[in-house]
Amino acid sequence: MSSGDDVRRRVPEPPKDAGSGRTPYQRDRARVLHSAAFRRLAAKTQVHTAGTDDFLRTRLTHSLEVAQIAREMGARLGCDPDLVDTAGLAHDLGHPPFGHNGEATLDGLAQPCGGFEGNAQTLRVLTRLEAKVVGPDGASAGLNLTRAALDATAKYPWPRRPGQRKFGVYPDDRPVFDWLRRGAPDDRRCLEAQVMDWADDVAYSVHDVEDGIHGGYLSLRPLRDDPDERAALCADVAAVYSTESADDLGALLLDLLADPVLEPLAGYDGSHRAQAALKSSTSVLTGRFVGAAVTATRARYGPGPLRRYDADLLVPGPVRAQCALLKGIALRYVMRRPGSAGRYARQHEILTGLVHALVAGAPETLDPVFAPLWRAAPDDAARLRVVIDQVASLTDPAAVTWHARLTGRSPGSEFRLT
Repeated sequence: MSSGDDVRRRVPEPPKDAGSGRTPYQRDRARVLHSAAFRRLAAKTQVHTAGTDDFLRTRLTHSLEVAQIAREMGARLGCDPDLVDTAGLAHDLGHPPFGHNGEATLDGLAQPCGGFEGNAQTLRVLTRLEAKVVGPDGASAGLNLTRAALDATAKYPWPRRPGQRKFGVYPDDRPVFDWLRRGAPDDRRCLEAQVMDWADDVAYSVHDVEDGIHGGYLSLRPLRDDPDERAALCADVAAVYSTESADDLGALLLDLLADPVLEPLAGYDGSHRAQAALKSSTSVLTGRFVGAAVTATRARYGPGPLRRYDADLLVPGPVRAQCALLKGIALRYVMRRPGSAGRYARQHEILTGLVHALVAGAPETLDPVFAPLWRAAPDDAARLRVVIDQVASLTDPAAVTWHARLTGRSPGSEFRLT
């Protein structure tokens, strides 16, 4: 793609703020930052249910952290910093209430219209659902970001395929997807998307462990003391997060547990000194993971600016595996902690009941943004997609409230999410 194509918007816009010096990518970043979808991330679950602890991260704080890590990593590689920053801010806009549990629930409910995937939903939010620009035909163009910005958010630039859990576009969004990917190599992600994706992995792995330590949900002592527990963790990681074998992960886990950087995670008591030590550990790990990727990529491609399809981000295998091990620690001891199954079942029941109630009562049950889209939909599958869009847009508390209002069931103890 040429630079002219990179900054093109699908709906042409007249020049703005002549002489301001703002670049197209700075405008993209501002549009995401000021969007309603971005604000809603403040009340959407990251790992812990949003609102249960002022220390713990939400999708909003996670997205801000991903954007900061991506911006600095991208700048060290010569990427446009505002472009990678925009991708980091926008990457989770499509995630529904209740985190990955909500995503799995909506995927099952949305099978008649092509399923649900948070990254495909992000594209839909950016190009259709968010209110900013209306095209000449009266249809919404979403935030009408530049082609490069949309491409940088595309973690999975392909449609749903058999056997693949992750994908980046629904069938009825193919026209805008084909437009933004025109000239790009099939299935290959641009460098900015790869930088954003690694920043997401780093933030997710390090910060979820930090939150788990602070919340009292996990301790490293069982892993240090029990070889069977280490083997079980490595089996989890090999099944979910890594292509490394469980045996290879076991050796890397021992190295990680012996690293002095993790020492402040033991005996954490929540004091100011303990919080400072914990933050120091997370900062060192983040810098280590980012620096390893920058160094490896520079060693392969040299010192010049790297952008778009000039290069691929190279992450050394052991570093990627250590990141996966940290994600596995959060998975095993936080997301699967005692009581989680019941909480996830309640969340599943809320979203399932809400979708059924909205389908039964639409369009009157939909808000003023989605009701006209439901009326204009050509068939039942398209109408279901509108309902799924409505539910995915809700925050965690709003999903509970809407469910109670539409089903007549009080959000009492049987639907307490914490």
